[in-house]
Amino acid sequence: MSRELRYSLRIKRSAEKEMDRLSTTVFDRIAEAILQLETDPRPQGSRKLRGTEQYRVRVGTYRILYTIDDGKRSVEIVAVGHRKDIYR
Repeated sequence: MSRELRYSLRIKRSAEKEMDRLSTTVFDRIAEAILQLETDPRPQGSRKLRGTEQYRVRVGTYRILYTIDDGKRSVEIVAVGHRKDIYR
């Protein structure tokens, strides 16, 4: 895929800290899902959350919350966490 079609990725510091607490296998799966957002910010299975400009992607029992800026072609990872805690 050409470089022009890619989105830049940015991860908030708080999301980085949340990822640091994950086990290695879960971290690897989430990191792979985040990298895929670079070429497809709205993959199959992603959903826009009501009442906010955020989207979410499921990775097993974990969720990645992020925002998309199509004008700047950027994706910002806002939060990463277990489904029982992420929406609080």
